[in-house]
Amino acid sequence: LYKSKTFKSSQTLSIKMPYKFSPSSLSLLKDCPRCFWLKFNKDIKRPEGIFPSLPNGMDRILKTHFDIFRDKNQLPPELKELDGNVKLFDNKELLEEWRNNKKGIQWTDKEGNLFKGAVDNILMKKKKLIVLDYKTRGFPLKEDTHEHYQDQLDIYNLLLRKNGYETEDYSYLLFYHPNKVDENGNIVFNTDLIKMKISIKNAENIFKDALKVLEGKIPKAKEECAYCKWFDENRKL
Repeated sequence: LYKSKTFKSSQTLSIKMPYKFSPSSLSLLKDCPRCFWLKFNKDIKRPEGIFPSLPNGMDRILKTHFDIFRDKNQLPPELKELDGNVKLFDNKELLEEWRNNKKGIQWTDKEGNLFKGAVDNILMKKKKLIVLDYKTRGFPLKEDTHEHYQDQLDIYNLLLRKNGYETEDYSYLLFYHPNKVDENGNIVFNTDLIKMKISIKNAENIFKDALKVLEGKIPKAKEECAYCKWFDENRKL
């Protein structure tokens, strides 16, 4: 990720490097402003644990599953409840670009800060686009599970609109969680399709808040941040 730093020459010329954001990197701002500031301005990152490979494997086969139905101009069984005017986005090349973590849907502001996000899939309803995001869980949904993904969906919709696309005022989350193993040894998943109202204003505020934090002095840690708490406690030893 680019970091905003100032470099000085003999003529005291300063150059400010732009930031590069994604929904996952922006989520750190909500977790802890100090960790967010340290990551982007000082390249000090939280320790990384072992990342399970199963979610990536599920993501890959789900995209293939949906693409098979797209090529037949059909909706998969998980989406049969949707309006008959809804279909899967049929621009294969553009969707591959939007799915690519290195590219995604991009927008650059006036200061050169880059905002991007890689989607799972896109639906179309006449001329408007609808973001569809897959989520794999180990357990059935709780009442507020879907709320944790509000910012992510809002950001995707803002990026699409910044690129000149019309989007509906809602998106969909499609959750998969294991139900049982059948007699043939196949794992059977349950699905839950959740319709989420989106807020472009929320996404704009996230970007504004991120830049405001990064351009100021190092902020206080969030009280619940275990990383900052560990650092502060061990610094006293």
